Amino acid sequence: MPIRLLIADVDGTLVTKKKTLTPRTRVAAAQLRAAGVAFTVTSGRPPRGLTALVEALELTASVAAFNGAIYIRPDMRTVLLQRTIPPTVARDTVDFLLRSNVDVWVYCGTEWFLRDANAFRVDRETRTVGFSPTVVPDLHAVLDTALKIVAVSADPSLTARCEQELQARLGAEAWAARSNASYVDITHADANKGMVVRDASRIFNVPLGEIATIGDMPNDIPMLALAGVGIAMGNASKEVQSVARHVTTSNDDDGFANAVEHFILADRIANAPSPPPA
Repeated sequence: MPIRLLIADVDGTLVTKKKTLTPRTRVAAAQLRAAGVAFTVTSGRPPRGLTALVEALELTASVAAFNGAIYIRPDMRTVLLQRTIPPTVARDTVDFLLRSNVDVWVYCGTEWFLRDANAFRVDRETRTVGFSPTVVPDLHAVLDTALKIVAVSADPSLTARCEQELQARLGAEAWAARSNASYVDITHADANKGMVVRDASRIFNVPLGEIATIGDMPNDIPMLALAGVGIAMGNASKEVQSVARHVTTSNDDDGFANAVEHFILADRIANAPSPPPA
C-alpha cells in the first residue's frame, strides 16, 4: 500500500545535531512533493520555533507544534486546533517539578516563560526556537492557558525519574514524555504524537495504514507504533527502534533523506523513467 502522508519529528530527526537542514533533506522534501506524498512535521517546539523550517522546506500542510497541543497552518498565524493543560493539573505539575529540583519552563500561546534566564539549556533553546523567554518570578501566574510545561535538568537520570513519576501522577489528566535526555514535556492528555497521527488522518483524509512516521525519542513511540509505517532514526535508542518497522541512519548521516528514498519512495524512484541521453 503506497504511503500518502509522511509525518516527521524535527529535532534529532529532520535536522542535524547542529539544528540544520542538509541539502539532501531539502531534496527529499521536494521529492515527496513531486511524488504527491503529503509531508508535515510534529515537534515539541512552539510554532515560532518551526517558522524557518516550514519556509525552508516549503511546507504547505498544517503542522503540529507542542507535540500536537496546537495545529497551525504554514502561515504560522491560523490556528486550527488548540489543547491547553487544565489549570489545576498545570499548577500541581509545576509544584511537583519545583520540589523535584528541576528547572521549569511554561509555554502559553506564542510566549515562553521561566524563572531564570541563565539556567541550563536556556541559551541553546533560545537559538533553537528563535526567540527569547520572558522571566517571571511566579510561574503560577501564567498557567491558565499553558500549552506545554517542560522539566529541564542536566541529569538524565533525574529527567527519567520525573517522566516516570509524572506519568504515574498524571494518569489520564495529561501526557508526560521525554523529548530528549534533558527534557520532559508535559501537555494536554490528547496532545501526544499518537494523537497527532489520528488528527492528521482526519485532517488529510488518509487512512492510518497509508501514513508513515519518523522519529528518534520516547515521545515519538506512539506515532511510530500507530502509523502504517514507523521509521526510527539510527540515533534513536533501542527502545524506540524496537517499535518501528524500519531503522534508517542517524540525523547526522542524512537519516531522513535515506528513509524517504528507501522506505517511502523506493518503488516510485525505481520505476521512474530514465532521463534522455545527453
